[in-house]
Amino acid sequence: MSRFLVLFKSTAVRLSALYILLFALCAATLVFYVTSMSERLLTDQIRDAVQQEVDQVKRAYDAGGINLLLRTMERRARQPGANLYVIAGPTGEILAGNVASVQPGVFEEDGWTSLPFSYDRYTDSGPERRHLAIANIFRLDNGLRILIGRDLGEPERFRVLVRQALMIALAIMGLGAIVIWFGIGRNALKRIDRMSAASKKIMAGDLSQRLPVGGSGDEFDRMSVSLNNMLERIEKLNEGLRQVSDNIAHDLKTPLTRLRNKATDALDSPDAEARRLGLEGIIGESDQLIRTFNALLMISRVEAGSVAAEMSPVDLSAIVADSVELYEPVAEEAGLTMSGDIEPGIEVQGNRELIGQAIFNLIDNAIKYSSGAPHAKDVVLKLHRRDDGICLSVSDQGPGVPADKREEVIKRFYRLDESRSKPGTGLGLSLVEAVMELHGGQLELSDTDAKDGCPPGLTVSMVFPAQKK
Repeated sequence: MSRFLVLFKSTAVRLSALYILLFALCAATLVFYVTSMSERLLTDQIRDAVQQEVDQVKRAYDAGGINLLLRTMERRARQPGANLYVIAGPTGEILAGNVASVQPGVFEEDGWTSLPFSYDRYTDSGPERRHLAIANIFRLDNGLRILIGRDLGEPERFRVLVRQALMIALAIMGLGAIVIWFGIGRNALKRIDRMSAASKKIMAGDLSQRLPVGGSGDEFDRMSVSLNNMLERIEKLNEGLRQVSDNIAHDLKTPLTRLRNKATDALDSPDAEARRLGLEGIIGESDQLIRTFNALLMISRVEAGSVAAEMSPVDLSAIVADSVELYEPVAEEAGLTMSGDIEPGIEVQGNRELIGQAIFNLIDNAIKYSSGAPHAKDVVLKLHRRDDGICLSVSDQGPGVPADKREEVIKRFYRLDESRSKPGTGLGLSLVEAVMELHGGQLELSDTDAKDGCPPGLTVSMVFPAQKK
């Protein structure tokens, strides 16, 4: 019982109960309206039939006098389902007819009776129980009074029959509505219980739990899908936070140790030049730490969506062309050739600064890991449309990334170069992935097509969603 009390506290169930009550009131009103209109219609039909009888009897009296009138009324009174026929004296006493007695006062006024009156009919066993009827009364020239009427039993039976039928239909509909209501309510309670159980596990710290989705597409499913998306986002952010905490403790320990050692050496050195060089080294290590934290802050901002409102149309073709022009001298210094295969006129909805930073990170990685690699010659930027969107790729001929490590290299601080001999923070691809998620795209890693027998390098593709026209 308590479960249904809990259910009845919900707005949806209260509204359902209110709708059922309103439906019952409307249906009851309809029942009384239909029966009243049906009874009125039958009464009007009776009045018309009685009026026709009165006209025919009057014509018989005009044609043959009292004798023809008596014969006509006697013949009609014997027919099955006959009307009421009464001949009464000037004082109202019944002289002939198929009625044993009528309610006192009926013969006092001519014309239609203002209200139904009671009467007794003759049967083989004597007078019947009292009935109700309406009648038309008129006087003859000799003072006799003629009553022609009709019993109201048929309209009453019809009214009762219609009302019973409608009440039964209403009862069936009401019972069905209550059964359906409780059936839906029980199902809703079960779903709420499942959602409550999952919520308790989530509040206990298990963010891998998800609210159940029944697949019906109702409001519970829509709410569960929205909350599951939110939980997935929270879980990912928490996982990133744990990962950052672990990696900061692990990867920043070495540069901080170097920073302290250089400070100690500079402090202990009696030579001014050595102290100057030591301080320059400290500044260089500090700059690297600042760049690391700036990259972490940028990734956090992007993943939190705090820059999502800065979206605007961006000429991607122009950004890629400018990037090729900007990094071409840098590539030449590293002994590489940079080229671009750019489809003109491509625009995306995005953040220009973040897209530019992501492209710079990819170009920087390509030059850094291709420099000094055997057979490495080219770094190529390509921009073109494809069926699933717009693809911007940076290809190099460096050592590449094994297929089983491609998911790992996107993680923060992860580096294939465990010796950390190459400069960098291990955050470049993490930032690119965060930028692509912000823009609704994806980051793809694949092998570069091998040339002249050279081993394949790495191609990193930024795939933006197709623009709506």
